[in-house]
Amino acid sequence: MLTIDDILAELEHEADATRRVLERVPDEWLDWRPHPVSLTVGQLAMHVATLPGALAEVAARDTFPAGFVVPRPTAGSADELLAALERSLDRARDILSGMDEAALAAPWRLVEGEEEVVALPRRQVIRAILLNHWYHHRGQLTVCLRLAGAPVPAIYGDSADEPALDLRRASLAGGSIAQ
Repeated sequence: MLTIDDILAELEHEADATRRVLERVPDEWLDWRPHPVSLTVGQLAMHVATLPGALAEVAARDTFPAGFVVPRPTAGSADELLAALERSLDRARDILSGMDEAALAAPWRLVEGEEEVVALPRRQVIRAILLNHWYHHRGQLTVCLRLAGAPVPAIYGDSADEPALDLRRASLAGGSIAQ
């Protein structure tokens, strides 16, 4: 069963990969979008940077409105993205570390008015909506990096630009990159 310690450990591990992706976003590509209906790179990158804290706040609530409109601010620079990520991670850590087993098992409901659309245990919301949602958008951002000609970092294995083994060696040598 997924515990809060498991969730926090995964958050920290994935934060390293997310930092590596965000630091490579070229400032000159922030206004570019791959398709007219797509977010700009700056909007997508800011979404990736702010998701941990925002979604931890959503998961901490007992109910959430189905029609909520997600704000789509953009970034002015990669430095702004990294600062936003750190604030978001701090908020996520604060919220999640306050949850115990009872909070993780408690029901979370997506509602439309008074009607329940979905009801899930909070731990499942954290897994599916917070963490998996974060990884999904980070993956989209790596495609934008490739299209921009920026180096794509290794995340779960080698990328064409970076061997994952170098990351594991850096971690074992005391670097900041998680295994």
